[in-house]
Amino acid sequence: MVGAGISGIGAGFHLQDKCPGRSYAILEARDAVGGTWDLFRYPGVRSDSDMHTLGYGFRPWRGAKAIADGASILQYLKDTAREFGIDKHIRTGERVVRADWSTREALWHVTVDRSDGETRHYCCRFLFLCTGYYRYDRGYMPDFPGREDFGGQIVHPQFWTEDIDWAGKRVVVIGSGATAVTLVPALAEKAAHVTMLQRSPSYMIARPSRDGFSDKLHRILPERLASGLVRWKNVLLQQFFFNLARKRPEKVKAHLIGLVQEQLGSEYDTATHFTPRYNPWDERLCLVSDADLFQALRSGAASIVTGTIDRFTREGIRLAAGEVVEADLVVSATGLEMQLASDMEISVDGAQVRLSDSVAYKGMMYSDVPNFASSFGYTNASWTLKVDLTCAYVCRLLNAMKARGMRQVTPRLAEPVGEEPLLDFSSGYIQRGLSQFPRQGDREPWRVNQSYLRDVIGLRYGGIDREMEFSNPAS
Repeated sequence: MVGAGISGIGAGFHLQDKCPGRSYAILEARDAVGGTWDLFRYPGVRSDSDMHTLGYGFRPWRGAKAIADGASILQYLKDTAREFGIDKHIRTGERVVRADWSTREALWHVTVDRSDGETRHYCCRFLFLCTGYYRYDRGYMPDFPGREDFGGQIVHPQFWTEDIDWAGKRVVVIGSGATAVTLVPALAEKAAHVTMLQRSPSYMIARPSRDGFSDKLHRILPERLASGLVRWKNVLLQQFFFNLARKRPEKVKAHLIGLVQEQLGSEYDTATHFTPRYNPWDERLCLVSDADLFQALRSGAASIVTGTIDRFTREGIRLAAGEVVEADLVVSATGLEMQLASDMEISVDGAQVRLSDSVAYKGMMYSDVPNFASSFGYTNASWTLKVDLTCAYVCRLLNAMKARGMRQVTPRLAEPVGEEPLLDFSSGYIQRGLSQFPRQGDREPWRVNQSYLRDVIGLRYGGIDREMEFSNPAS
């Protein structure tokens, strides 16, 4: 496995549980485990979906809050790795830079650059990428005109450090996504004032950090049963709301904006600051835990300005309309920079492979690339729901190969398919990076479902032979 975040740790458990006797290693480029939840250290960092679905199915979340802070999630991942002995298989400071498949040997030859400068080589029967979908070494930072003239500090939240001081300062957070929504109320606790500067609004919905239904069930039912019921309740509610948004977008849009209006009062200009240009779930909804952003706005500790940036000035940011938003600290919550397979080079029998030229098989494998899979979660639900299904499916393939005496499994297109973008979200970071990713087909099994219910049926219980070639018998 490549990557020791939420996907890699989950993959380690499933392999141990479903493929006993298999050896494995988890290679992690950074010097720490936890992935996103170790990397992000900005104030207020938390989950943007409930932990009953973001947590693992095999180790239910039992923290007090369903919307958890980053430190608690990181500890949960570390505890999971330690409890199941997965931590013994993790090798940190090892960045995979190249993978070469040999059909004759039925092996991947994996080249690793270590953080101490050494180059190391591994061989494996199956390569499973659990690296996520964005760059860790670089966030998206627009080329703001005049930024060199600004007299204060500019920081991207992906690289927040403990020595950043915002107490008593005028802070501007550029952005309107999940990171900005988290940052603004957290910074407002100590700042003189926080301004959320957005080019366009996002849909937001307030939810309590504690799940009252979960608390009640855990008082009267065994833990496993209670956790399972809460997990399915959240899955079904989310799928219902997503499908409703697709079928009746105007109704859902009015409902979401109405909820915000209730939070901020009838006089607040929700038409300008909380009415997006797109339909609900064309981009991911922003979760406002315990309505903390709305509380900050009501108290006057924070405000929202909607407009286009003209340029930075010494005092702050001048908008196209001429207004200057003064600032001592600017936090550019402008998004991620997408990356597939950590930019490693890949070849099959000496021929270079570009995954962007392939078609995704069930959202996890790639046409004509043998013994190779990646873990990619949902865009409209918790990441881990798809991770659990993907890991279990890979284990099914491994066991089938062993039972059939075959060393190779490769998705093959039986006939051409109509090709579509892998993701249908309109979010800026997705649109900027979509060309790096494979396409999806217009039919099964090449179509990527954004439905947990359909994937449970197809991946957990469906067949594994459709347009999948088992070959290269063991001698």
